[in-house]
Amino acid sequence: MSMQAELELFQVEFNQALAETLNQQLPAQIAPKLQQAMLYSVSNGGKRLRPFLIHLMAKTLDINTQSTLPAAIALECIHSYSLVHDDLPAMDDDDLRRGKPTCHIEFDEATAILAGDALQTFAFELLANADMSANIKINWVKTLSLSAGYKGMCGGQSLDLEAENKAVNLTELETIHGLKTGALLKAAVSLACAAKPDLAAEQTQKFEKFAELIGLAFQIQDDILDITSTTDLLGKPQGSDQKHNKSTYPNLLGLCGAQQKAEQVFQSALEQIQDLPYNTQSLMDFAQFIIKRQH
Repeated sequence: MSMQAELELFQVEFNQALAETLNQQLPAQIAPKLQQAMLYSVSNGGKRLRPFLIHLMAKTLDINTQSTLPAAIALECIHSYSLVHDDLPAMDDDDLRRGKPTCHIEFDEATAILAGDALQTFAFELLANADMSANIKINWVKTLSLSAGYKGMCGGQSLDLEAENKAVNLTELETIHGLKTGALLKAAVSLACAAKPDLAAEQTQKFEKFAELIGLAFQIQDDILDITSTTDLLGKPQGSDQKHNKSTYPNLLGLCGAQQKAEQVFQSALEQIQDLPYNTQSLMDFAQFIIKRQH
């Protein structure tokens, strides 16, 4: 089965589990509009790359994929909340997300803020209630909070906003994207590794370094697609980086240079896991998928 076909099969199953979880655990009678906004934000066609990476890691490590499902749903809730807030007028001010009106356009700004807040806290509720050992759940909460907060995604978003209308160098740009984009991809790997307590520390480090590098490759490809793709394919406004006068890899390296950089990072990612005593082929295929995607 191709990586695209495997991802599409996973998306169907995961979307069903995600919808069932939210509908069961977020009763509409409490705050109907807020529940609708939350469901809208997580159900509007995301690629599910982060939960899919948890799924692939669980298979690689011979872990029951159902046992890591709460972590996968929690991670997607964190990712979705971040997109809801990123799209707000105070930040990126985008009207489209995944080809549909953004949450604050479909509802209103106040509801969008609350929907993001509620998705974030719901993620940790899922981890706390997971049917796993206390140690694993504690490690899950630590991993996700670090990855999503000041030392991860939120810190990266802040640096990204500060970098608008400024020239940043390559090191600064990699720091921004390592936090903003790479942190949650690394979290996917770390959450799966935490579900296997007997995994050697040096093996965990190699898996996590792999994730950091594919996170960087993902962002470089994102910058390239902002130039080479279309709004219809991207599901969000093409050229938005230029609109916000952001520093990007093509701006710093040129389009060909950015493409070469993405390939170098991809190869470095593969080197991290090629000698591990696990069947890592699906992870390598995932990395290939990241670097070759067109939207």
